[in-house]
Amino acid sequence: MLRELLSILRSNDPLGSMGADFARMLQITCQMTLTAGEMYFGQTEPTSKKRTALYKQDVEVNKLERAIRKRVVAHLSLHANRMDLPYCLFLVGLVKDVERIGDYAKNLSEVSDFYQGPLPDDPLVSELREIRNGVEEMFRSASEIFSTEDREQAVSYISNGRNLAHRSDALIVRIAHGDYVSGVTTALVLGTRYYKRIGGHVINVLSSVVMPLHKVDFFDEDELRKAEDDPA
Repeated sequence: MLRELLSILRSNDPLGSMGADFARMLQITCQMTLTAGEMYFGQTEPTSKKRTALYKQDVEVNKLERAIRKRVVAHLSLHANRMDLPYCLFLVGLVKDVERIGDYAKNLSEVSDFYQGPLPDDPLVSELREIRNGVEEMFRSASEIFSTEDREQAVSYISNGRNLAHRSDALIVRIAHGDYVSGVTTALVLGTRYYKRIGGHVINVLSSVVMPLHKVDFFDEDELRKAEDDPA
């Protein structure tokens, strides 16, 4: 399914221009995630100027999503193009995943509204930093993995991403049982949750490389094992 979709997106077909828009969405939301992470962890000041720039990026992502949807509808309105319906549904689903990443990156940048002090230098925050690093690494690689249909790398990152999600769930429990003041607890729970959701949507994009259409977003262990055994 992905191979057929990419063939369309790389062609001179009217759907072809959507490939550049989808790649642009991935690029913008990845940068949004990196910027929001720097703001969240205090590596850069969450100034109103930086926040405004991030919001503008989110608006651009939303416009790209709407543009892709509009072209899909126009394409499918012609009877001769009805055979492309599965690929169009596939693309629309992926586009929504990427758009949601932009929302979560924006939310991550807003955590300073609840707590403006530095995060503690302790094992729980260190765990969250590791989760952040894992999500960012996965996201940086996602675009190339998608465009090259690298099943082996996709399976590896999906496995790592699922592990990060489990670690995020466990970390929230540990934070809830900690003795932090309310502001720190809120900041850590929100940060952990947002990184889990960003990672989850990146995994959904990667799952399109190895899963059939009806199983994208779902992680069938048999399908993953099959992809591991047959990376080609």
